[in-house]
Amino acid sequence: MLTKTIPTTTDAYTSFTRSEWSTLAYQASVSLTDEERTQLQGINETVSPDEVEQIYVPLTELLYMHTTHAVNLHNDQNRFFHRETKKVPFVIGIAGSVSVGKSTTARLIQALISRWPNRPKVDLVTTDGFLYPNKVLEERGLMKRKGFPESYDIRKLVRFLSDIKSGRKSTEVPLYSHLTYDVLSEKSQPIDEPDVVIVEGINVLQVNKKDRRISPVFVSDFFDYSIYVDADEENIIKWYIDRFKVLQHTAFQDPNSFFHRYRHLSETEAEEVALSIWKTINGVNLEKNIRPTRYRADMILTKGTGHRVEQVQVKKS
Repeated sequence: MLTKTIPTTTDAYTSFTRSEWSTLAYQASVSLTDEERTQLQGINETVSPDEVEQIYVPLTELLYMHTTHAVNLHNDQNRFFHRETKKVPFVIGIAGSVSVGKSTTARLIQALISRWPNRPKVDLVTTDGFLYPNKVLEERGLMKRKGFPESYDIRKLVRFLSDIKSGRKSTEVPLYSHLTYDVLSEKSQPIDEPDVVIVEGINVLQVNKKDRRISPVFVSDFFDYSIYVDADEENIIKWYIDRFKVLQHTAFQDPNSFFHRYRHLSETEAEEVALSIWKTINGVNLEKNIRPTRYRADMILTKGTGHRVEQVQVKKS
């Protein structure tokens, strides 16, 4: 009797080591200044010139191929249908754990895309603004599950993406304050006729399977390309604790900070509190809701120590 071999999920990807990936760039002259890299990097995170040139330049060149293909397909369809319709924005989704550095990845991609020959307008949207306000989370008993699927207004996020992909000229997205740990009710981010929109958040590849009231339209259905930023949990925990300790001596000192009560902790106490938060909230969310979406992405960036990308996996097409 013949045994049928079932392909593994990773068989769907072509894998590149860092050195292999670094040889792919055609436009290595495209880069960022020291000042720009400093402005774009996250808390307790350093972005080296090598990281930009060896990882993010080839990555954005691949994205350029995809956007060019999308434009050509749009023009071909206009000719086929005898219609003249405006090209809608190319949408890139970026997912990954808390503290894995996905926000820095998003900012680097935004900066490099804006340098493309056609100088596209690139907007970056974070899904933090689509969290329910703290008042709502408190009423629903969800403050300790902030970041879990049920803490987001997914309908609102889907509606925004639908507006973008339907060609709406301008719209707005809610903003979030990491200082007050809450949605800013009186402020919003205008989105006005972008060429590219980057949507970054821990939840962007999730499928809403826990809430049957939500339409079976997923956030990722609106993406033209998606990236998952990955790392061993041991590294992510270290980055989370290190970031917590930096914030304790900076942002937490502000009386308006939601975490102001942690400002006087000793280093040992700060590490214990950060680790407790990770184990009870962020680690659980990573295991149950975030990491399972990894293989829904078109690309997986796997980081090693120091936020250095060591492997790039690209889904086969």
